[in-house]
Amino acid sequence: MDWDKLRIFHAVADAGSLTHAGDTLHLSQSAVSRQIRALEESLNTVLFHRHARGLILTEQGELLFDATRSMNKRIEAATARIRDSEEEVFGELRVTTTIGFGSLWLAPRLPKLYEKYPDLNIDLMLEERVLDLPMREADVAVRMKEPSQADLIRKKLMSIRMRLYASPEYLAQNGTPETMEDMAHHRLICQNPRAAQVSAGMIMV
Repeated sequence: MDWDKLRIFHAVADAGSLTHAGDTLHLSQSAVSRQIRALEESLNTVLFHRHARGLILTEQGELLFDATRSMNKRIEAATARIRDSEEEVFGELRVTTTIGFGSLWLAPRLPKLYEKYPDLNIDLMLEERVLDLPMREADVAVRMKEPSQADLIRKKLMSIRMRLYASPEYLAQNGTPETMEDMAHHRLICQNPRAAQVSAGMIMV
């Protein structure tokens, strides 16, 4: 059954007039009349008695109006719940980011987020692999590289500077590197530079 015709039928039955229903639906009287006729033909029944004072529902029309009234109430209730849910923050949110950023920066800030949104549950997924958001591997990603999917909503959060550190004892024993070429002669403890997110964020200055 055509939902659009049912919507027009409900408006006509509620208003008791093609003209008033057309004003509510922003349709011409003739357009409303055509839709009602088409609905009556599809049901093989008469839904309205035409009267000088307007339209009066037939017995079959009353049955259909009861159904559309119930449907309309349920749609209004669902619409209200959807609007309320947009203002509330609840449920599970799967957030993916790198191990370093997630453990050192993001995780310590979660308690404040929970204070504001106690019904929110964060599933923090820490790994260097770039999870696929369109495939629903995660809901939100904090990445060090520009996403390849053009349809994702993206926002820059911050700029991160990476530095090299060494103990005085190490420098005394191995010397202080002055150029990038000198780094080949030193031991480094770092993330895998070939990892997608690490290499994307490495800008030498």
